[in-house]
Amino acid sequence: MAIAAPADRWLALSALWRQNRLRMATLAEKITAPDVQTKVIDDCVQLIDTEVASKKGLSGAAVKTGYKVIKALKPTIIRDACTSLVPDFATALQPMYEECGAAEGGDDAGDKFSKHLSANPDRAADLMLSVTDERAGRAKNKTIKKTYDRMRGSAKNHVVDAVPSLARTLSKYC
Repeated sequence: MAIAAPADRWLALSALWRQNRLRMATLAEKITAPDVQTKVIDDCVQLIDTEVASKKGLSGAAVKTGYKVIKALKPTIIRDACTSLVPDFATALQPMYEECGAAEGGDDAGDKFSKHLSANPDRAADLMLSVTDERAGRAKNKTIKKTYDRMRGSAKNHVVDAVPSLARTLSKYC
């Protein structure tokens, strides 16, 4: 068995290093990294609390009441949902992350992604709702399915309204 010459080993290691260096982390990898995941989830829970609190009128009162009831029944439900959904939302938003050049990295990656999401809130909402649609479709609980189906029509408006805040939130971690 021949041992590679030092120059050959260096070339092989160099090529491997370049290959790994050129591959940038995905949005999901960035926001679920051990050193940031808890911060991202904390920020998303705060974002949802703020968005719900900002709702006005009769529909806003209904959203606030429903939110309060859900949190009373299971205080950790919002955190649990964020923990479960954020990685899938990030995967769904990956095409937008790449389109704006944020996936290439750099000091302005977060700003690029935030601006792109904010400029395309309907598309971002559709991508994220595709995740919840798929989850609801797999739900075994008929009450959950029925409730989701009933609320789905108004959900898009709420998500579209929240996209600029979500964009600012995620930009810190890109």
